[in-house]
Order: sequence, then structure tokens, then C-alpha cells
Amino acid sequence: MQYTTLGKRGPKISTVGFGAWAIGGMNWGPTDDEVSLKALHTALDEGVTFIDTADVYGFGHSEDLIAKVLKERGKGDLIIATKAGNDFYYAGKETDDGYGAIQQNYKKEYLIEAAEKSLKRLGVETLDILQLHSPDVEKLEWDDPWEALTRLKEQGKIQHAGLSIQSFKESEQAYFLERHQDLLDVIQVRYNLLERKAEKLLFPEALKYGVGVIVRIPMLFGLLSGKFDRKSVFEGDDHRRFNLDTEKLDSYLTKMESMDNLYARYPEWSPAQIALRFGISHPACHVSIPGGKTPDQVKENCGASDMPEITLK
Repeated sequence: MQYTTLGKRGPKISTVGFGAWAIGGMNWGPTDDEVSLKALHTALDEGVTFIDTADVYGFGHSEDLIAKVLKERGKGDLIIATKAGNDFYYAGKETDDGYGAIQQNYKKEYLIEAAEKSLKRLGVETLDILQLHSPDVEKLEWDDPWEALTRLKEQGKIQHAGLSIQSFKESEQAYFLERHQDLLDVIQVRYNLLERKAEKLLFPEALKYGVGVIVRIPMLFGLLSGKFDRKSVFEGDDHRRFNLDTEKLDSYLTKMESMDNLYARYPEWSPAQIALRFGISHPACHVSIPGGKTPDQVKENCGASDMPEITLK
């Protein structure tokens, strides 16, 4: 496992992390908590020191599972990045779980309250990183979210402040790195072999201001692992029913078929590892956060950290 510093103000972390959305038990098909806990332990055994989660993942369940691992092993050098802003506490009609339908909420008071709840669930005194969770661009024009992050920092309740960029809004949000350069320590961005928009404006700004970059969706919801084809079907609450619907799946697979030469260059590495290594080969990028629902998936993911650098024109 290789390690790096997350931007000019961030902590030292592993270059491959653990994305904890899938283990929340929602939106990714069936999960088993015991297997999820084993996957988390395997990640730490393999040298992972960075876990990315959010309060809304499983309506707190992802954070609960991480807390169990922390209780067993201690926190040590582990860095946990969580998010807030997708309000499932108060929004709309209640679900069977007693929570409301999700809606964006970036009011200062709400974000502070959400951070307090994540602190309690995780069982820590300070959140290593708190990110605004994919807000619409207009929400970032408000003072509230930035005032909330500032207050939480001043109170010592968060160590670092971050922004999880709304999918496909990289160009529209790049200027926030300059506007809030004294507050923003990290950003999280959608970036992978087939989606490289962030290279144009966002990554140059991140390099200019020393902002750490967390690469999300590095395997495009599992597609770049090579395990799906045009007959793949996603059922139940699996978000890939929409994010990888028939039309999108066909388009992405067509693009993948043109990358055979890339895979041929690295015959000893799996497609998943090639995708992950690409995500952290750009000089602006520091850590890739693939999901891992099983120990075997986690081990494969971690192997990407020691691969040679992969660059494309």
C-alpha cells in the first residue's frame, strides 16, 4: 500500500481507500452486515487508512458499522471522511424506517446538527473530514453551508472541511475552490476512465490551491470491473437501475470496447485495478474510494495502490 498527503493541509492517507456507501444496506442490492464488517477489517489489514462514508448511507447504518470496527480495533491512524446535507431526518413523508424522504438541506443549523449526530454514531470527538454532500450549485451560493463548516472547525468538531462535487458539475463548481480557499481542505469528485471532465478546470484549480482530491465512482458503479454486459439487470432499490440503465450501459460498454489496448498493456492486473490506478495517477488526485462489499473485492482493490502509474492522452 502506498501513502500520500491529502492536499497541502490534509492528513497522510493510503492512496486506495474504502468507499462505505454499499455497506449501508441501501441502494446497492443485498448486503450482509457480517460480511461488510469483514470487508472493513480486511481493508485495514491491507493497509487502508482512509474510509469515506456519509450520514445518509443506509440512514446512518454505514457509520454504525464503521463505529463497530473502531470499537474493536481503535482508531489509530485511520481517517474517516463523512458527509452531510442530504436530510433524511426531517424531510417529507416518513418511510418504514421512521425517516423522511431525502431532500437537500444546507442550512447552517441543520448541518451542525447533522455533524453532531455523525459524531455520536461514529463514537469520536472530532470528525476528521466533513464534506458538503453533493449540493446543487445554487446552494453553494448561500452563506449557510460555509458558515456551518467554519463554526464546526472553530469548535474543534471537524478537523478538515470538504466539498463533494455534484456529479457532472465540476466546471460549474471549480470557482468555489478559489472563493473558499482558506476553508476548503478537500474535494470529492466523480472521475474515472470514461468520465474525465474534472481534468479541464477542477483539477488545475485543486493543484493551484493545494486542495486534496478524493476520487469517487472510480469504477463507474462496478462497470469498469468488467463484470457487466448488455444483459446485466439491477433490481430492487439498486441505484444502478437508473445510473446504469439500458441506454447508459450500452454507451459505456461501447466506450470500454475501445480501450482493449489499455488492458493489454497491463495483463497481470485486473480491469478493476487498472481503473483504480488510473484514478490516482493524475497529479491532482490523492485517494480513490472504491466500494467493497466482500473481503475478496477489497483485496483486489487494494492491489491497485502498488501498480505503475497509468496515464492517457
